[in-house]
Amino acid sequence: MAETPTRIVVGLSGGVDSSVAAALLGKQGYDVIGVFMQNWEDDNDDEYCSIKEDSRDAIAVADLLGIDIELVNFAREYKDRVFAYFLAEYQAGRTPNPDVLCNAEIKFKAFLDYAISLGAESIATGHYADTDIGPDGRTRLLRGADESKDQSYFLYRLSQYQVSRAMFPLGQIRKSSVRTMAAEFGLPNHAKKDSTGICFIGERPFRDFLNRYLPKDPGVMRTPEGKQVGEHQGLMYYTLGQRQGLGIGGAGEPWYVADKDLVRNELIVVQGHDHPLLLKPALTASQLSWVADKAPAPGRYTAKTRYRQHDAACELVGVADGVMQLRFDEPQWAITPGQSAVLYDGAVCLGGGVIC
Repeated sequence: MAETPTRIVVGLSGGVDSSVAAALLGKQGYDVIGVFMQNWEDDNDDEYCSIKEDSRDAIAVADLLGIDIELVNFAREYKDRVFAYFLAEYQAGRTPNPDVLCNAEIKFKAFLDYAISLGAESIATGHYADTDIGPDGRTRLLRGADESKDQSYFLYRLSQYQVSRAMFPLGQIRKSSVRTMAAEFGLPNHAKKDSTGICFIGERPFRDFLNRYLPKDPGVMRTPEGKQVGEHQGLMYYTLGQRQGLGIGGAGEPWYVADKDLVRNELIVVQGHDHPLLLKPALTASQLSWVADKAPAPGRYTAKTRYRQHDAACELVGVADGVMQLRFDEPQWAITPGQSAVLYDGAVCLGGGVIC
């Protein structure tokens, strides 16, 4: 009697990466089912929404690969678990990373639960990350082989259960090869451009979008010495290190956002990329999450404080009362409250937390 193939449910987004992931799993003999997740409903018909196009592409890919596909609506879960937090953080003057929470709460929780109900052993996505089994028998989260595309930073909040049920078929493949594979497989979306923007919400004029949900609160833009140099449209629209869109020029070096005074509703700006107020030697982070379900021991590691940056050598000073302390070998530029500090031990993503 032939052995029943292992069932894997793939999150088919309509993009190239998840489509190639599904194709590879099918070629490896898995029983593949596709799921297209609809997680945003507020404005499905406006010019920035790609849900209809993406769902059509996902269905076309599933049809070509000969796999079943289901369209599943997680919009309520997304609003409750991700978007409400997103708005609360902006209202509090911080800069959240919704992709991180979206992965932990939707793609690897609501979607995982649904996949298990379909009899799946694991779920798979088109993320550029990987997993293996460590010396202690636990599943480890690893960087993707393509360093320019590695997405382990966005996955650091996955628990041991979540990561042990996850498959990343593209973990050891470079993006350029994925494009080539998509064309070789004859996928109808092989030339489709990569998506950007807010997770499941897409590419939109950010201020206009935020205005729908949070009231504007303009105020003064000033230097650390107290000199007023302009006016801001609302602290929520700005992030530390921001240079564009400040509306101030004149002589000297470019201006950057260095701080937010929430009590006075003032935006603190400085001139010069390497101004001392933009450089910090240490940070604290809370809302901690560890892939191994336990904190690593104090010691030497590397860390990222934003996605598009090289690892920075650091010391994990300690973890106590739900807060970790990191001290960097070199001061880090524009460490931003609300963003995530993610800790690595070589290729292994250990976890991290939200910068205080």
